[in-house]
Parts: sequence; C-alpha cells; structure tokens
Amino acid sequence: MRNNSIIPASDVETFREASSWITTNGTALLIYGAVAVGIYLLLVGVRAIAWRVVGSPTAFQPNSWRAIFGRVLRRTNSFFLAAVAVHSVAASVPGLASILPAVRFLFTFAAVFQGAIWLREFALAVIARRAEGEDPHNSTLVSAMGVIRILLNVAIFAIAGIVILDNLGVNVTALVAGLGIGGIAIGLAAQGIFSDLFAALSILFDKPFVRGDVITVDTLTGTVEAIGLKTTRIRSLAGELVSVSNAKLLENRIHNYAVIHQRRVVMQIGIIYQTPPDVMETLPEEIRKIAEQVPLIEFDRAHFWNFGASSIDMEIVFNVAAAGMQEMMSARQAFMLGVVRRFNELAVDFAYPTQMGFLGGLDGKVVDPLSIPREFQPVP
Repeated sequence: MRNNSIIPASDVETFREASSWITTNGTALLIYGAVAVGIYLLLVGVRAIAWRVVGSPTAFQPNSWRAIFGRVLRRTNSFFLAAVAVHSVAASVPGLASILPAVRFLFTFAAVFQGAIWLREFALAVIARRAEGEDPHNSTLVSAMGVIRILLNVAIFAIAGIVILDNLGVNVTALVAGLGIGGIAIGLAAQGIFSDLFAALSILFDKPFVRGDVITVDTLTGTVEAIGLKTTRIRSLAGELVSVSNAKLLENRIHNYAVIHQRRVVMQIGIIYQTPPDVMETLPEEIRKIAEQVPLIEFDRAHFWNFGASSIDMEIVFNVAAAGMQEMMSARQAFMLGVVRRFNELAVDFAYPTQMGFLGGLDGKVVDPLSIPREFQPVP
C-alpha cells in the first residue's frame, strides 16, 4: 500500500522519541529550566547592583579607576550571563548528554568573547586615563585613538577566534604560524610608517612635550604647533615651519623649556687689579644685597675665583623664580644695573682687556702710571 504521508517515517519516529522523553522528564526539565532562569536573574541582579555601587559616569571623576571599573562592568553582555546559567545546570539535566558538547561550546564562545570585550574596554580606558589632559577635540588624539582601537580589536579578537577554534578541535598551529609570518612581512614592509606611528603614540601618552611648548631638538629651537601620526611640526625662532619625523625626534635629546619652574643664572664679571683688597672683601656681600632687592631673584653665591690676564674674576650665581624667558631677562637686567650703580658708588672699575706700560724711575724701580698724581701726568 502506498504511503501518502507528507512527513518521512524517520522524522515521525524522532518526534515520538522526543515527545516520550519530554513526557518522562518533563518535571525535571521544568525544574532545571526554572533553576537556570533563576541563576540568570540572579546574575542580572548582581550586575545591576554592581552598576549601582559603581555609580553613573557623571557621578565621579572621568578616567578614575572607579570610572574604568564601571566602564568595563557595563560591557557585561546578557548573552554571557545566559550562557553561564545554562552551563551551570545542563550537566545535571537527565538525557542531555548528547547536547552537552554544544552547550559547552556556546559557553566557551560567550566566555571568550566576553573576556575579549572586557580586556578591550580596560585597555582603552587605561589609554584614555594616560591621555588625560589632552584636548578631546585634538585631531591627532582622535586619529591616534582610532588607530589604537583598530589595533586592539584586531589583536584581541584574533586571539579570541584562535581560542574558540582550538576548542572546536581545529589545529591552529598552522594558522598562528601564518599570522606570524604575515605580521612580520607587513611590519618589514611598513617599518618606517609603524615606527613613526608608535613614536607619535609615545609622544601623545608619555608627553615629553605638548602643543605650545618651546623645545630644542638637536640644533632646532621652536614652538610645537602640531603632533601628527608621522611628523611633528615645529615653528622655529626664525619663523619657518619645520616638520620632523616622530621617530627621528625621539632619537634626539629634547630640551623642554615649558616645564621650567625657575631659571639658573651664572654670571662672571672682572674687576681691575688696582682695586683695594678691603673693597674687594666687601663686594660679595654687596652683590648679595643687590640680588635680594630684585624681585624673583633667589641669591646663591658670589666668589672671586680666578686671576685673569687683565682682571680679577668673580662668579655670581642666582636663580630666577620664573619660567618665562622675558621675566628671567628682566630680573637679570635689573640685577646688572644694580651692580653697575653700586660699583660706581664704591669706585670699583670693571676690567676689560688692556695693556699697560710701566715707567722706570731714576732709582730703577717700576712706577705705576696710576700712582702718579694727576698734576704730574703728561697731557696727551
């Protein structure tokens, strides 16, 4: 007799077996299903309580460790919580031995990708914390964060994919080797670009200088106008705009004048040898008094230190409690004018390169021309 049934006999038999299993284990299935739902709701509640404890993003300082923890916590996926709940009770349900591998795989998939999301958010939050203080509208910072986000996504989710494939029983050794060789080839081909890129990231996050700082690199002194992903542009003192490769920039010693809190001044002056010793002995104290009368100057020391060819040399050291060059030069000028005025009052002459002729007297002794009374000196 011809069978006119639309459903194949094998499917009908499978349906009968499933119905029989549900009838036999229906009560246990409902109980374990309720337990799974309860575990899921419990995890959702714990997540909600944790969110409330951490607080809203506006309730605390951005980029603080509390904010970072809250940012990571808020990326907890409901699918991961459901996978945890199902995996917790699946092994206890009778008759589910055949589908346990699928349940374990779904749990592994959810756990690996949830861990990848947590790791990515944590890394991005830490980088944002490190870049704190930068202008959020700075195009360079925005570009850098975009590049970092892409690199992190590729690296983290590539590792997550490899872990999942390994759990499926796939031999990932060849895949990892291929990715390594491909990465090396790309790195060698774009070595210059990547070196400048990572140098730019180092500048942005390590902050040896920022936009607006006056720096000296090698023989170039100027103001930093822009920090790009490949070059940094510096406006030199002469006015031209100089572009310097970021990698080359970090290879040199960088002098940043913007972070100076005080400037040290070392000054040397010379007085003539004919200055009386008693007057010389008072000069360090006189110079100290002059320095203390000038605003911003913190006096350090003043000593005679050398017998020069035409002078007795004195070294003066003081600090100017100002970061700007203009303030330092103004204080230095005021100090110098004070020294000139006081030396004039004390009849102390500054030395300069000279040659002096000495006359021999009738007794054969050398006569210092300065010791001859003015009325007896020859008229030029």
